[in-house]
Amino acid sequence: MKPLLKYTGWMLGAILLLLSGPLLLAASGTLHGAESWHTATRESAGIAPLPSEAEEAIIQVYGARAWSWRGYFAVHTWIATKEKGASHYRVHEVTGWRNYVVNSRPGEPDRHWYGARPELYADIRGEDAEKLIPQIYQAVESYPYPTEYEAWPGPNSNTFVAWVIREVEGLDVALPNHAIGKDYLGDQIVAEVPGGAGYQLSLGGYFGLLAGVREGLELNLLGLSFGVNPLALGVKLPGIGELALRNTNPMPEYSE
Repeated sequence: MKPLLKYTGWMLGAILLLLSGPLLLAASGTLHGAESWHTATRESAGIAPLPSEAEEAIIQVYGARAWSWRGYFAVHTWIATKEKGASHYRVHEVTGWRNYVVNSRPGEPDRHWYGARPELYADIRGEDAEKLIPQIYQAVESYPYPTEYEAWPGPNSNTFVAWVIREVEGLDVALPNHAIGKDYLGDQIVAEVPGGAGYQLSLGGYFGLLAGVREGLELNLLGLSFGVNPLALGVKLPGIGELALRNTNPMPEYSE
């Protein structure tokens, strides 16, 4: 009986640890947005430069809290691109309310995600962006789950962004630990990390380990991740995300 109680106690402790971040966010009320997604703002956050003011090619990776209670656990991520001299951006993302879930179309790169203000994770410009944008288009077209969507553990919007980043050599961007679905590898068990220097092991997105230069160390339990990032001088908490002093992703000084 004592061993059973001991293991039960450890299990309950682990569950409370995993849920501590989401529960704290829920209790704080800081993520409360619009009551309906119909009325939630989708306006630009004013982060990305206007095409008329930026001749150069631009790649930006964004994330914002998911809609409703999902926002206590995870963010929704997307990629925006602007070719050199283009008059508009293209936004590449996955949304789960269509039969064909991949969206790649002209749009505002930094729109609020139904009330949630976006955060800029990475910003690549100039010649580097010019070289990568055609490869991004190819990766978007070859996404292996164009008609599949599962909010947990994947494939979902974060699975899509992680896939594109892995497929494009030189697009080295670490996604935050609360981008649930980024660790979904399908039939694969081992893959390179999106950050470009490191590897991860994942069992269907439910359990896994990740070690990368940009990402640091992450332990994934039931899709929720925690860990440390020595390069960023930060810690990673389930639901809350990474609390760090530095951003290890590409970011020009003028966009920080």
